[in-house]
Amino acid sequence: MNRLARDSLEAVADFYDARKVGDVGPLGFRRSSDLHALLSCLYQLHARGLLNENCSFLDMGCADGRVNVLMSYFVKVSVGIEIDQWILDEYGPLRKELNQILQSKGLLLPPPNIHLFHGDASDPQVYRRIKEATGKLFNQFDFFYTYLVMHEEFSQFISQKAKSGAIFMVYGLGGVLPRYQGLELLKDLSPMDNILGLYRKR
Repeated sequence: MNRLARDSLEAVADFYDARKVGDVGPLGFRRSSDLHALLSCLYQLHARGLLNENCSFLDMGCADGRVNVLMSYFVKVSVGIEIDQWILDEYGPLRKELNQILQSKGLLLPPPNIHLFHGDASDPQVYRRIKEATGKLFNQFDFFYTYLVMHEEFSQFISQKAKSGAIFMVYGLGGVLPRYQGLELLKDLSPMDNILGLYRKR
């Protein structure tokens, strides 16, 4: 990855990390991934050849789409699903502001491969819409992502529906790593930077 791409990714992480939502305040139920922490993990996955421009990515609870924006630089297609429309609606204004900042600095804009959908990440109707828009079925995605909050539910769905070899990334894990039926913990990688657990569909 060249310097311009890295500078662009760092700027994206700076932008969204300045707008994180945490455990306190009126929006305390929401949790925002730290994009600088996640970016460090993505660089490692990219260096190992696990993450590349031919991969497809699905965030199962994408909120304002910030992880999808970051991942768009690494993958062929970056898809997100969010159940709360009002949270998903934040994507457009934030992207507009981000694009202006990137352009002013002569940096790369996120590729036009981001597709965000309102709905329940376990609803077959949502995946029909994803197929129509991207050509991708659920069992054609290479990477799945979620914040720790919904990891149990999504692990079951991935275990049942994903293709063999697909990787499930769980953000928010540390010293204690859960086990999921049908998924193999990638012990040599997890927890990556003490924040990201990685599991492979058997």
